[in-house]
Amino acid sequence: MAITKWAIDPLHSEVYFKVKHLVISTVTGSFNNFTGGATTQGEDFNNAEIHFSLDVKSIYTKVEARDAHLRSADFFDAENHPNIHFQSTSFTKMHGDTFTLFGMLTIKTITKPVELTAEFGGFAHDEHGNLKAGFEVSGTISRWEFGLTYNPLSKTGGLVLGEDITLVASIQLAQKEAQPIQS
Repeated sequence: MAITKWAIDPLHSEVYFKVKHLVISTVTGSFNNFTGGATTQGEDFNNAEIHFSLDVKSIYTKVEARDAHLRSADFFDAENHPNIHFQSTSFTKMHGDTFTLFGMLTIKTITKPVELTAEFGGFAHDEHGNLKAGFEVSGTISRWEFGLTYNPLSKTGGLVLGEDITLVASIQLAQKEAQPIQS
């Protein structure tokens, strides 16, 4: 059995989010800069350690004024909290290629447990012979639980932004190294 290190391939990965606007439509954004990876034991990802970090300043919603507002103290406060962090506590195969990913998510100074679903896409070698693994990770968090409480009302008294944020990550991992487990 070997311990294998994997790193996110940023050229073949993306991280984005969705939130309701005026309760009638959805606004989508992404984080363009992020790092992370996994450590596995054995031939598969069951019980893998998974971690990632998102660069808050890289937030992108196609509207520069909105992006600047999201980076401000009203939301993510990128100046004082430049990264969002995730560290897994478990990664368990549920059925087929579906895994449940539990971990601790830190936004600003608030760390809370979250549950995400990961769909394993399989293994493949790229044109250079490097082993890759693919995952689609998704889940929903409450922005209020993480101190993202900016919430103006519309002119009719309704909420401008929804409470729930849907997170989606299309991740391709590149195998970095495999080492035998020392007994």
